Amino acid sequence: MKDVDAMRFALTGAAGYIAPRHMKAIRETGNELVVAMDVNDSVGILDSHFPDARFFTEFEQFDAHVDVERRAGRSIDYVSIASPNYLHDAHMRFALRAGADAICEKPLVLHHEDIDGLAEVEAQTGRRVNTILQLRLHPSIIALRQQVGANSTKHDVTLTYITSRGDWYLRSWKARTDQSGGIATNIGVHFFDMLHFLFGELQENVVHLNAPTKAAGYLEYTRARVRWFLSIDVNDVPHDAREAGQRTYRSITCDGSEIEFSGGFTDLHTVSYQEIIAGRGFGLEENRTAIETVCRIRDAAAVEHGERHPFVSRASL
Repeated sequence: MKDVDAMRFALTGAAGYIAPRHMKAIRETGNELVVAMDVNDSVGILDSHFPDARFFTEFEQFDAHVDVERRAGRSIDYVSIASPNYLHDAHMRFALRAGADAICEKPLVLHHEDIDGLAEVEAQTGRRVNTILQLRLHPSIIALRQQVGANSTKHDVTLTYITSRGDWYLRSWKARTDQSGGIATNIGVHFFDMLHFLFGELQENVVHLNAPTKAAGYLEYTRARVRWFLSIDVNDVPHDAREAGQRTYRSITCDGSEIEFSGGFTDLHTVSYQEIIAGRGFGLEENRTAIETVCRIRDAAAVEHGERHPFVSRASL
């Protein structure tokens, strides 16, 4: 028997990598996914979560169904957006104009000017954009924020994130800068938001490496100096780890001490949904600094001077 108080959700990007976490969060918060869409039809995962959900492969049919439901008095409360990055802006605008609030995966948008446009649509419709910034909800990150905020020391931080991807990645939309925003946007934006959340306002942004499969640079915040390196190239995984069969490598150190937050990632979407439903979601403005950061990285020419991450000199292009 369905809960009469359950909120009604729609989902775009249902066949994507991150969509199951949204389905799980909708279910675990006691709500109902009533309609989903994706241009790909490999969405058998729906049967494990919401077997009665309607599904469309064409956005126009999805749009029409949501409108029919609204006119029949069965409005959608939230549209969850897990579609490719370049569609986020349009899908959020659709959600707001359909009378629903939006829950959007990161990156919120590809261009920081789009945040202002979305704010206008929020004002016109009275609906709200919420975003998944789950690292802000991680207990280890919250504890570190309280620790670094208790003094005026400027910390030295080194961020290294290598998440190997196969040939498919370079043949997908994720390899197209106009669709994904490039590597710093696609795999790094949540780390840049975390750095802003932890260390305050961004003061300097220098790029040392900007290639299709890797990027690196230096960021300075109110309370931190950060050297960062991102890669999807397995050859950038440290030799010993690679010899042991490891294809990923993540390290974030603050003043030489490792920040450990490996656990809990898979549950943070549900926590995010709980916060959003309670009215404590992260909105448009919380995204601005991270989006401005990745826009600058995307357009900047790489320079050789300054505080470079130690992996830059050995990275193969």
